[in-house]
Amino acid sequence: MTHIITSLCLRDSGCVEVCPVECIVPGKPQEEWPWYYIDPDTCIDCGACIAECPYDAIFPEDEVPSAYTAKGGEFISKIGLTGHYEGVNHHGDAVILDCVRSLNAGEEVDLTEDIQPNYDYFKTGPGYKSVE
Repeated sequence: MTHIITSLCLRDSGCVEVCPVECIVPGKPQEEWPWYYIDPDTCIDCGACIAECPYDAIFPEDEVPSAYTAKGGEFISKIGLTGHYEGVNHHGDAVILDCVRSLNAGEEVDLTEDIQPNYDYFKTGPGYKSVE
């Protein structure tokens, strides 16, 4: 089992620095892979990334909520959304995303849909590592 970064991710990058096995990477190109992703073959399930995420976007895979209830003001980031987000990451660098939607207080979203993209990034996407 691995940890999953969900669509609540706004690319803060603090999780990368606390990961002892360096298994968290930013999705590239950002327009197609808007979150950070955890390599399931490298993750040791230590959970250090969870506490570091200011957006509460990281969960153990078996705890990703199918009915996440928004507090209000959170954003989800998914391809196909057209909202705009501007913020700063852990280092004070600008983060600009054009595939977001703000969540309303009490709104429920299924974050389990975010599990498969994490695997896809490393199995078929840009994070794929060829074994030759």
